Amino acid sequence: MSRLTGYLLLFSGMAVVGSYVALSKPLTAVFPVFLLAWLRFAIAALVMLPWTLSLTGIGPSWRGLFLQSFFGNFLFSIFMLTGVSLTTASAAGVILATLPAAVALLSWLFLRERLGARVWSAVALAVAGVALLTLARTGDAHAGSVAGNLLVLGCVGCEAIYVILGKRLTASLSPIRISALINLIGLALMTPLGLWQARDFDFGAVAATDWALLGFYSLAASILSTWLWLSGLRQVPASHSGVFTIAMPMAACVVAVGWLGERLGAPHLIAFGLAAAGIALIAWPGRGGKPDGP
Repeated sequence: MSRLTGYLLLFSGMAVVGSYVALSKPLTAVFPVFLLAWLRFAIAALVMLPWTLSLTGIGPSWRGLFLQSFFGNFLFSIFMLTGVSLTTASAAGVILATLPAAVALLSWLFLRERLGARVWSAVALAVAGVALLTLARTGDAHAGSVAGNLLVLGCVGCEAIYVILGKRLTASLSPIRISALINLIGLALMTPLGLWQARDFDFGAVAATDWALLGFYSLAASILSTWLWLSGLRQVPASHSGVFTIAMPMAACVVAVGWLGERLGAPHLIAFGLAAAGIALIAWPGRGGKPDGP
């Protein structure tokens, strides 16, 4: 697999994440947050049962798997679903655009990856886009609640930790195996809270379209996005992968406008242009025919 293929997988994986973040907005109006997260893990666990039946060959990876699931599945789901229920999908997309900076910083701190000038420039462009959107949304009634926005910001930290841990796990386990195991751990962590909210929930009142959307959300969140992302991480340094997380807020805003009817203006388009420029800086071959960075 070439590094370019890795870049495409990373971008696709984050685009799927952004799509289901936005589409979770109508789901939070139907299901309580803990029940929704629990159903997501349960549906995916059934689909990925062949990859979870055997626990051999995992060994010392259990600790990394637990931490990745705790931050990237359990806490991310709670923060994201609660935050999106309180704010708008487009506001969530704007906040998620801070993720590249968080990933690059953690890569530098914990993985000791060298951040070249173009990597830092790409991160700066992404942050500039977020700043532009934040200033443009000041006083906007559609910007969402402060509590909701802070919860979505908590997702950024969780996802950044998930990215860093995923880079290490792909050295010993296949992407689909990691997806299955961290989903299983997420199911175990969420089961007590999910069952608590399931006691008083009227499942018969859920429309068929909402069940279909739940099915897409479950498979996209627990299988497709994770497999795409981890497959790309095998070929790309973690500091580079952080820039490609910009696909998440881009996709979230596109779905918010095209599916949920929210509004985007010129500042959003400019911010996306800055993000695209950052991706070009990272992916464009430098001296020696390789992208900038480690």
